[in-house]
Amino acid sequence: MPPNDPCQSLHELLATMHILRSPGGCPWDAEQTPESLAPYILEEACEAIEAIESGAPARIVDELGDLLLQIVFQAEIFAERGIFDFADVAAGINAKLRRRHPHVFAGRTMAKSTEELSRQWEHIKREEQAAQPASLPPSGHLPGHLPALQRAQKLVSRAWRAGLPQQQDLPPRPHNTTINEEELGQALLTLVQQAEVSGLDAEQVLRRALRKIFLDSGQRHMDESSNA
Repeated sequence: MPPNDPCQSLHELLATMHILRSPGGCPWDAEQTPESLAPYILEEACEAIEAIESGAPARIVDELGDLLLQIVFQAEIFAERGIFDFADVAAGINAKLRRRHPHVFAGRTMAKSTEELSRQWEHIKREEQAAQPASLPPSGHLPGHLPALQRAQKLVSRAWRAGLPQQQDLPPRPHNTTINEEELGQALLTLVQQAEVSGLDAEQVLRRALRKIFLDSGQRHMDESSNA
């Protein structure tokens, strides 16, 4: 069987979505809004992750398709409103990839290490965000739906890559100390058990700690900068 042509397959998917939303199509699809569909994005993303972890190609294809559907669905609704369409979404992410990889597309000298590439990525990202309207989320903000543990690791990683000063309430960064997967899993499980014994919600406790450390100190930094 010859491989599917990606452009043709995508064109057919977009056409199918348009028909489903058009008069005579599917009533359920037609009544959906970006807000009503938003929860499905998170659900389908989680199912795609589970499929990838399963290692089953057929399941991965199916779940990635479900995730792609959410993007196509959202783009179709906004296209109907005359705001943007799928082509704008694809062009936007393509342009972003090229901006953030100048060592590949802009003829710059190749960075020497992944750490240098990470710093370059963060620098370009901050420049982009500084040029955005003030109504957009400030640099460093993450989606509120992220689980606290995932949010914590991303915030810490961003702070380290950006070379930000040590947060006042954050434990010192460990040096030359590693832990394997099993040890880390056991340590995290022990903390969850301690939370259960203490009648605490581990998710909410970590969220509050992150808010105190990163958001409060970020606001202090902004206040200090404005008074300087």
